[in-house]
Amino acid sequence: MSNEIELPRRGLLASGIALAALPAEATQIKTPHDGLLAGEVTVPVGGFSMPAYRAQPARTKGKLPVVLLVSEIFGVHEHIADVARRFAKAGYLCIAPELFVRQGDAGNQPDVQTLIREVISKVPDAQVMADLDACVAWAAANGGDTKRLAVTGFCYGGRITWLYSAHQAAVKAGVAWYGRLVGNISANTPKHPLDLVDQLHGPVLGLYGGQDTGIPNDTVARMQNALQASKNANASRSQFVLYRDAPHAFHADYRPSYRETEAKDGWQRCLAWFQRHGV
Repeated sequence: MSNEIELPRRGLLASGIALAALPAEATQIKTPHDGLLAGEVTVPVGGFSMPAYRAQPARTKGKLPVVLLVSEIFGVHEHIADVARRFAKAGYLCIAPELFVRQGDAGNQPDVQTLIREVISKVPDAQVMADLDACVAWAAANGGDTKRLAVTGFCYGGRITWLYSAHQAAVKAGVAWYGRLVGNISANTPKHPLDLVDQLHGPVLGLYGGQDTGIPNDTVARMQNALQASKNANASRSQFVLYRDAPHAFHADYRPSYRETEAKDGWQRCLAWFQRHGV
């Protein structure tokens, strides 16, 4: 019998994929729920109750290593929930928070431009850092070993992976999937990954596409040079893999950008990176 709890909330559409990201491709991976405890939980953040998707092995011996999973701009739709279950199958307690819910419904915006303008652009980095800190506290109180803490994310979540690795001292390792490295400074985004190289608390593996038109290869090179030049040990231990022929969102198996070979290679590198650095 499955331990899955369905998520009947606004972050998931009936189709399971955020409206702005449709149409879903037939290649979408479906990770089975057997042997897992998975579904929606509520994470307290001050006086706010933040919804999140949690997945972990149903039967455990002792505390589990923890992975914070940060979604794309589309929020925690079925693809992100599936990735959380993949981490659970690998033995992790994975938690994917709905970081945009205060600003709006990321799952129900008609197109990407509207989603960015009406929701994502209004989300402060400081709020996200606090929300992820609350997820760490929730995990510690619910069977997670936060001395073995990792963070990973896609696109928006890739950028946040770099930021959170510089924010949270408990982070042992991060894996950033094609996250923006530079950008405009604003009240909501006062710093970007390139600005925080010297503050990394855990080494980050960057998985990027050589054909990503939104993240030029020269920004990856700038970040690589900054990491190598830094006196921060975790910066010098950080690495990049640039998949020459891959576009942006090459891991997103529900989108036309999906590249199976690069996605599978990146996933194995992600798991190996976490294990190598004690998660």
